[in-house]
Order: sequence, then structure tokens, then C-alpha cells
Amino acid sequence: MIKPIEITIKDPAIFFVNIYTSLVYAIYYWFFEAFPIVYTTYYGFNIGELGIAFTCVIIGALIALAIYAIYVRWAVTPDLKKNGTRPQEHRLIPALFACFGPPAGLFLFAWTSTPDIHWIAPTIGIVIYAGSVFIILQCIFMYVPMSYPQYAASLFAGNDFCRSAMACGSIMFARPLFLNLGIGKGVSLLGGLSCIGIGGIWILYYTGARLRANSKFAI
Repeated sequence: MIKPIEITIKDPAIFFVNIYTSLVYAIYYWFFEAFPIVYTTYYGFNIGELGIAFTCVIIGALIALAIYAIYVRWAVTPDLKKNGTRPQEHRLIPALFACFGPPAGLFLFAWTSTPDIHWIAPTIGIVIYAGSVFIILQCIFMYVPMSYPQYAASLFAGNDFCRSAMACGSIMFARPLFLNLGIGKGVSLLGGLSCIGIGGIWILYYTGARLRANSKFAI
């Protein structure tokens, strides 16, 4: 019970991972509250048609899954055979590119969600957001157990608690936020928050080895 909290507080890398994944997870739930406003109010979708927007999350994840599988098959596996095990930060390489996806998808959704622009435009933003988040989480969830194998279960438990707690809180004020600020400004706020992770992922990639060297929990 104590170990996940202790590591989160004392280890900067894990602190960032928990904050970033919690933010991404919260934005997922936050973002969903905008769908009914956009697709039923702006585009006149009925309840059944509204489901199209939510299935786009699955489409984005499936596209990302295919891309990630190709990367593992044609880049990671040959590299392991040729060079052996790489430093843990090598697992973050796809996230270095994918981290630009959440802000891009959110900003696209925010500023194309108007009745005079076809509904496919904001829907593409959903696909971009969902796919890039899938890749980011895959990279992070590979990095953590490789760096802290003896505490992997505790770290995933702590991360799950942080993500769930932030997501639970986010949906309480998501709809009022969109109704007061509007979809453009409200979703742009989420895009701005997602930009925080861009610098964080790159910093973790370049400084992760040094952070692990100074951590009593990592290997």
C-alpha cells in the first residue's frame, strides 16, 4: 500500500509518468463529454449516429496497433537480434513522435467542430488523438517494468489509482466547461494541457538513464 506512493514521491521519472498518464486518461473522459454537444447539436446526429464518434476511438487504436506492431516486427526485433538489449529509454522512441498526436488531434477537433465544416474533420481529430495515446501508453507501460522490475506490480497499481482518480474527477466539470467556454476554447484547453507531455517525454528519453542512476528503486 505504501510502496506505490513512496516511489511516486521519491522518483522523478515515475512521478512524471503517473502525472502524464493520468492527464492523458482524464482528457479521454473529458473529451468524450464534448461528443454529444458537437455531433447532436452542431451536426444533428441522433443517438445511434452519435455512436460513430465513439467507434472512431477504436479505429484510431487499431491503426496505432498496426503501426506499433510493424515497428516491433521490423525495427525492434532485428535490433535486439543484432545489438542485444538496449537501454530502457529505447522503448520510448515511438512516443517521441506520438506525443505530438494528442495536441494535434484535440486542436483539430476544437477548431473544426462547427456546423459549416463537415463532421468528418473533427472525427479525424478523434482518430489522431486515440491512436497517438495508444502508442504513448504502450511505450510508457514497457518502460516502467523494464526500469523497475522488482516494483512493477506496485507501480502499475499506483499508476492505475492516479489515472482513475483524475479521470473520475474530470468528468464532474467537463460538460459545464464546454458549455461555458464553448467547444473551441474548451477542447483547445485540453490540447494545451496535452502539450505538457511533449517536453516531458523528450526529457525522460534523454535524462532517463541519469534519473535511474540516482534512483534507489530502478536498475
